[in-house]
Amino acid sequence: MPNSSSDEQRINAIRFLAVDAVQKANSGHPGMPMGAAAMAYTLWTRHLRFNPKDPCWLNRDRFVLSAGHGSMLLYALLYLTGYDVTLDDIKNFRQLGSKTPGHPEAERTPGVEATTGPLGQGIGNAVGMAIAQAHLGATYNRDDQSIVDHFTYCICGDGDLMEGISQEALSLAGHLKLGKLIVFYDDNRVSLAGPTDVTLSDDPSARFDASGWHTQIIGIDKANDVEAIDQAITVAQNVTDRPSFIAVRTHIGYGSPRQDNYLAHGEALGPDNVKKSKEELGWPLQPDFYVPDDVLEFYRDAGERGARLEAEWQQTYDAWKRANPDLAAQLERALREEVPANLPWPTFNAENGNVATRDAGGAVMNAIATQLPELVGGSADLDPSTKTYLKNCGDFEPGNYAGRNIHYGVREHAMAAATTGIALHGGLLPFAATFFNFLDYCKPAFRLACLTKVHSIYVFTHDSVFLGEDGPTHEPIEQLAMLRATPNCYAVRPADALETLEAWKLAIAGKDAPWALVLTRQKVPFLGQRDAAVAKGAYVIAEAPEERPDLILIATGSEVALALDAKKILDGKGVRTRVVSMPCWELFDAQPQAYRDEILPPSVGARMSVEAAATMGWSKYVGDRGFAFGIDRFGASAPAAAIAKAYGFTPDNIAAVALEKFALAAR
Repeated sequence: MPNSSSDEQRINAIRFLAVDAVQKANSGHPGMPMGAAAMAYTLWTRHLRFNPKDPCWLNRDRFVLSAGHGSMLLYALLYLTGYDVTLDDIKNFRQLGSKTPGHPEAERTPGVEATTGPLGQGIGNAVGMAIAQAHLGATYNRDDQSIVDHFTYCICGDGDLMEGISQEALSLAGHLKLGKLIVFYDDNRVSLAGPTDVTLSDDPSARFDASGWHTQIIGIDKANDVEAIDQAITVAQNVTDRPSFIAVRTHIGYGSPRQDNYLAHGEALGPDNVKKSKEELGWPLQPDFYVPDDVLEFYRDAGERGARLEAEWQQTYDAWKRANPDLAAQLERALREEVPANLPWPTFNAENGNVATRDAGGAVMNAIATQLPELVGGSADLDPSTKTYLKNCGDFEPGNYAGRNIHYGVREHAMAAATTGIALHGGLLPFAATFFNFLDYCKPAFRLACLTKVHSIYVFTHDSVFLGEDGPTHEPIEQLAMLRATPNCYAVRPADALETLEAWKLAIAGKDAPWALVLTRQKVPFLGQRDAAVAKGAYVIAEAPEERPDLILIATGSEVALALDAKKILDGKGVRTRVVSMPCWELFDAQPQAYRDEILPPSVGARMSVEAAATMGWSKYVGDRGFAFGIDRFGASAPAAAIAKAYGFTPDNIAAVALEKFALAAR
């Protein structure tokens, strides 16, 4: 049956807020909001559980616009339903400092659940949110009281499904049977450069079918049919044993002269086409940004229903809390991201500390896991190598969503995006682990995690050429420089077990950014009991005789022990040498200038960094008169000792290079 005139008017309000905003900015993507407005309208007004007055309500449904170029679709809905997004914000679309940036940003705009735009990322985020919901529900719900029981919805487009991350994410979700995940596909068959048949001939629904999803297709004759879309959503909600995929065959730029044309994708329609579009769909030509009073009232009523839904849920929650006070205290602490006061941190010494930092990290994780139930995560099929498996904590899998070890398989990209989704959901502290070289596979999702400033922890092991025989395909060279160049990221490369412990303390407590712990495969010596000031980013681990350094060696990770051995040689030659361990550049840069000058006195120009990685960026610390000793070429396949010798990472060579570079006279 055709939509009512009221439905049509409400849908058109979404379309023309988007059209007018893009036109005013003379920048944006009007086509997708025009085509997808009916499916979004149906979801938001008939099914989505949300409360604009409390955007962080725990049991709200999550909505992720993976096709983030269509951001005005989401902004229009946020304004109409009563979030803290005003009509002036809509008019300031894509302007500096506005709540309506070109692509959705979770940290900027109330009601935006995930920062999306780079295609495919939102699908991965949505999978993570569904994982979080399933785990929290299994952990906290009781038979008669469900306090975490919501859906995760996602709208994606052709570009999302072309990106490889989508296959990783949908495969993972299907395997995990995430029945509370529903993905809509805006199947308009047009991308930015032309029709999709230029580049695409596969069957998306068949892909999802093959990966264990429940699938439905809404044909082009029903793309704007509210009742058909409503029925499809209801069917999907009742499929509990697998995620659901609803493909809606839409018209991009619906109602405009550019309907079904790629020109509707990535640029404003133009004044003449805006006029013709409004005439075609029976919308007033003036004023711009027009919303009829009864339409706005309808949407605001839909938003206010959410307050009633939350109030009903709150009654259930209060009863659950009275019946389960300890569980409630645990959940509320986790939601506040507070660290328990007395975590059972392990201790390291000369007897148990001569281990690879990956082993030390695994020992720390397992020691605190019993008292930190929100710590969940996994690796890309590398638990035995990354040492990140949480013992006695169970596996997250169908039939046991309370398990805390997530087996991501060889899917680094989806793992990183899902980790962000878990963090954005709230109530959990997620970690992800893989070999450091495979940061390359995580990078797009990791970058968005940094942009969003989510609290997540990455464990990157096999951190240098010293992993040895696997060779240059697995030996990271440029990855440290890439991490350090990424804003809002704390990259920590600890020197030994004690620094690894301190790094984990910081990563657990940090709330405003992802943490990357970069750990060794090979054993490293315990460097002694000391105040390992990882929190300050750098500290003096060995002082020069008389505290009057002629030379400062600055090292990270496994090379700190090497620098300490080189110091012995240099001290023996009368060159007073200070060794600085610098596990985290970002933390050191945040210290007062007085502390930085204390560690690296400006009067000492003879400074040499020692790190088995690219030298890019070290000039900041060694200065104009200093020297960065590192590796600016790819690695090799050989035993670690042979690589160390070939690449000059021996105490004798480090000492010799220092003497030569700085013409330091032996006393």
